[in-house]
Amino acid sequence: MPAPIASRHVSTVIRRAPKEVYAYAADPDHLPAWAAGLAQSEVTRQGDTLLVDSPMGQVQVHFVPRNDLGVVDHDVVLPSGTVVTNPMRVLAHPDGAEVLFTVRQIELTDDEFERDVALVAADLERLREILESSAPA
Repeated sequence: MPAPIASRHVSTVIRRAPKEVYAYAADPDHLPAWAAGLAQSEVTRQGDTLLVDSPMGQVQVHFVPRNDLGVVDHDVVLPSGTVVTNPMRVLAHPDGAEVLFTVRQIELTDDEFERDVALVAADLERLREILESSAPA
């Protein structure tokens, strides 16, 4: 039996209303600005499928439908065809909003997994910087 897939939760607190954070984070057009671990250029749409040039090569991204619960889950189809489900939430926090992202060790060595966790942490920090430096909606 193979070893269980490791998961790590990465989060950051953003001093903005959860609805504002959700609206920005759930908009695929904003991915290149803050999610360098996923999107390195503009997002191309093919129906409900998003095509993204990522550090892993071109990947397909499928977000859950917009919702009032702060759920920004998305599946990423890797060049190998493997589908990685990425749970992501925008939660209410006493200081504004907390963004929580679960990183899973799928098709990654331990070193690659640690690098991926660090990339997600850097992406969430960029998201925080962008949202805290812009005027409230």
